[in-house]
Amino acid sequence: MEEEPRSSSLARKTVVAVAGGTLTAAGVVMLVTPGPGLLAIAGGLGILSTEFDSARRALGRVRDRLQSSEE
Repeated sequence: MEEEPRSSSLARKTVVAVAGGTLTAAGVVMLVTPGPGLLAIAGGLGILSTEFDSARRALGRVRDRLQSSEE
């Protein structure tokens, strides 16, 4: 019975990693092309931060940067 939570947890982490990584990568591309690059990066990191602590810390830095660019 314990195998089920592990596999669903692994599946969830995989889906979160792919979705968040894709959105973050698209945001990096948008930094040099037209589009809301920092917002896309923040969205991707927001998705990633649901499963990964390092993404949560990076999201804090991006939020600070977004707030300073609004001023």
